[in-house]
Amino acid sequence: MCRSIKTLRGLEPAATEEDVRASALQFVRKLSGYRVPSAANREVFDTAVEEITEAAERLLAGLKVQQRRTRATHDHAAVLMPVG
Repeated sequence: MCRSIKTLRGLEPAATEEDVRASALQFVRKLSGYRVPSAANREVFDTAVEEITEAAERLLAGLKVQQRRTRATHDHAAVLMPVG
């Protein structure tokens, strides 16, 4: 995975459209090998970024976050933690 792409699931506050698009752009850059595409490749590059952004937004909107109980070490109070 690209080290510059951050995990967007579970962010508080939730990931913005800009966050998702930035991750899609990094993904397309990594796949294509272009930081900035040539004029001949600009349209297909931009289309890929938009399509991946849309797919990523659908993914994030559809993911279900389960909660599990864990114990805090300092006072043994049960705490809910996101899973999966």
